[in-house]
Amino acid sequence: MLKEPRPGRVKTRLGREIGMIEAAQWFRHQSSALLRRLRDPRWELMLAVAPHAGRRSAQWPGDLPRIPQGDGSLGDRMGRVFRSLPPGPVCIIGADVPGIDRPHIARAFAALGARDAVFGPALDGGYWLVGLKRTRAVPAGLFEGVRWSSPHALADSRATLGDASVALVDTLRDVDTAADLRA
Repeated sequence: MLKEPRPGRVKTRLGREIGMIEAAQWFRHQSSALLRRLRDPRWELMLAVAPHAGRRSAQWPGDLPRIPQGDGSLGDRMGRVFRSLPPGPVCIIGADVPGIDRPHIARAFAALGARDAVFGPALDGGYWLVGLKRTRAVPAGLFEGVRWSSPHALADSRATLGDASVALVDTLRDVDTAADLRA
């Protein structure tokens, strides 16, 4: 899931500290490098893009399929992505995590072999990856009541899964602030 890298529309918390143009430039380079790194014949990369008009952006490689995230909270948008794709395992990642590489994604998909869901925790209490096996219907209340951008985001998201079995994979750092960027 990613946003078109427009100043003032992407990485705004980071932008308040380093400048909106600089934050958008960082995100543009970060997301481009991430897409190059994650190409692999074991999975299909698909871009869930916001805003809707960003689906036509020349920023993204033309050969990658694009779907709109739609409106609502981050949880609404992720739930929509999970419900809109054909049955089978799906992992959603954020594009603001410089450390993601193919082995991280492979471990997440492998974890879905034995579990219903997988999370890649972030150091700040959120997560950089969420995956669902999707052998049964995706719950309508998925991600409702999650306190996004807080240390509770992962715990809240896990709670919306009810009795689903959950695996955790690698903990990585996402970039939300200038301190994250320096680290």
